[in-house]
Amino acid sequence: MTGTEIAVREKARLGEGPVWDAEARVLLWVDILAGRVHGFDPADGRRTVLCTPQHVGAARPRTGGRGLVLNLRDGVALRDPGGGLSWLVHDPAPGRRGNDAAVAPDGALWAGTMRYDEAPGGGRLTRVAPDGSAVTVLDDVTVSNGTGWSPDGRLMYYVDSPTRRIDVFRSGDGPGLGARRTLAVIERGAGFPDGLCVDADGCVWVALWDGGAVRRYTPDGRLDRTVPLPVRRPTACAFGGADLSDLYITTAREGDTDPHPHAGSVLVLPGAGRGLVQPAFAG
Repeated sequence: MTGTEIAVREKARLGEGPVWDAEARVLLWVDILAGRVHGFDPADGRRTVLCTPQHVGAARPRTGGRGLVLNLRDGVALRDPGGGLSWLVHDPAPGRRGNDAAVAPDGALWAGTMRYDEAPGGGRLTRVAPDGSAVTVLDDVTVSNGTGWSPDGRLMYYVDSPTRRIDVFRSGDGPGLGARRTLAVIERGAGFPDGLCVDADGCVWVALWDGGAVRRYTPDGRLDRTVPLPVRRPTACAFGGADLSDLYITTAREGDTDPHPHAGSVLVLPGAGRGLVQPAFAG
C-alpha cells in the first residue's frame, strides 16, 4: 500500500460526503457551502459538477439511475436525471442545515442536520423512507456526521462530532435502533471524528477533522491503522474504484487560516482495503 495521492485537484470550501456510485462507476462528493455536487470517474478522469439551490450536506444515488437524493438546507430533495428538483421532506428551520447522510441496507436515507453556529443539541438524525415518510431517530445532536453499517447490516456506526466518539447501535429494518455503546473515543489533540465508512472486514474508517489523518478501527474498537495526511481537515472517506479497494478522502479549507495547497482536494489511498458496495436510495 502506497501513501495518499491527489485524485481530484480542487479548492473546495467544505468538501464532504464521498460515495461510490456502483451503477455509474463514479465517485460522488459535495462542496457543502458552495452548493455543488461533484462527480469523478477515475477510469478516464472525467469530472462533472451540478449546482444545487441550497447548501448541500450530502448527495446519494437513487436506484435505477433515477438521479440523486440530496440532503439540503431545508430538507431532503430528489433530483431527476434531467435536473428537476422536488422535495421529499421539506422541513426548514432557521439557522439549521443538512449535513452528512447515508443509505441503509434497506434503501432508506439516514439524514443528519446541524446548526450553522454548531449550537449544542441543535441537530438531529432522521430516517427517510423511500416513500418520503420521516422519523426522527436521534434528537439532541450537535453535529450529525458519519453514519455507516456493518457488512451484515446488524450494526450502525454513528458520529456526533463534538462528543469525540464513534458510537455503535444494534440496527435492523425500520426506524428503530437498539442499545447504544461507544466503539472508540478520539483523544484530545487528535482532532474530531467526522465522516466514516465501513470496509468488508467490518472495520470502521474515520476522518479526523483538525487531526490530519484517517484512522481504521476494528469491530472491537481497537485502533488498527492511522493514515497521516498532508491536510489538516479531512472530512470523510469512502471506498471506490473498479474493485472497491481505493479509499477516497474529501477535505476542506473552511476555517483553516493557513491551508495546505491540497486542502479542498480529494485524496486517494490506493489499495487501502476491501470496500463494500453502498446501497442506493430506493425512493
